[in-house]
Amino acid sequence: MSRELLIILSFVETVLLVVVLAIALTRVRVRLNAIASGLTALAGALTTVQSQHLRPLTPVVTQINARLQTILSVLPGIAAKAALVVRKVTGG
Repeated sequence: MSRELLIILSFVETVLLVVVLAIALTRVRVRLNAIASGLTALAGALTTVQSQHLRPLTPVVTQINARLQTILSVLPGIAAKAALVVRKVTGG
């Protein structure tokens, strides 16, 4: 092969590489834009769910948590009394 032919083939290969990379990057950009719009829609939907469905539950959840905290605070005493009963029953 002649030197000029090798130079031309190298140049053509470089141009083809640039074209293929440009096409690939364009496709990636299109997909990223589609993902971004999907994430925007999801964020809007999650905001709606939070404001319409979760915020009204806050007072109820607070009341339930307060009652559970009361139950949790008496559990050590119940466990101690249960241990006494077990000791009396087993004779230990």
